[in-house]
Amino acid sequence: MKTNVLFAGYTIAAALSVTPVHAQDCNAAGTVGSGGSAAAGGTSASTLGTAGACATDNGTIASGGSAAAADGKAKSQTNVNENPNQLRAQSKAQAMDKGTFSKSQTKTRVRDGELESSTRSMSHVPGQKPTKSTTSNSTVLPQ
Repeated sequence: MKTNVLFAGYTIAAALSVTPVHAQDCNAAGTVGSGGSAAAGGTSASTLGTAGACATDNGTIASGGSAAAADGKAKSQTNVNENPNQLRAQSKAQAMDKGTFSKSQTKTRVRDGELESSTRSMSHVPGQKPTKSTTSNSTVLPQ
């Protein structure tokens, strides 16, 4: 009982310590996102990335991916990097089953009021032409 009350107290204190940015405080805001998926044979891979920014902050970013293979190998990874100049995320997903494979990659970036997100996806079955798709979105916050 004491642990639950203590945890609840910390949760309330953490919630009250956050300073929200209200819509009235942001005179320019934007969002961007892209995603894609590929599938071939018993493989599939998908990635997605989104970003948002307000003229009064450095922005937020989210990215992720997943892959699956019926009888082969699948892997996915996401990296998020932040430095004083930009916020960047990259997600990759790949599934392989013998010569058949599917893969997807999404890159998302917030830098100096410019938001960008692009996704490339591809699937391939041996003996057939690869299937490819690309999506890209960007926006610039007004000054």
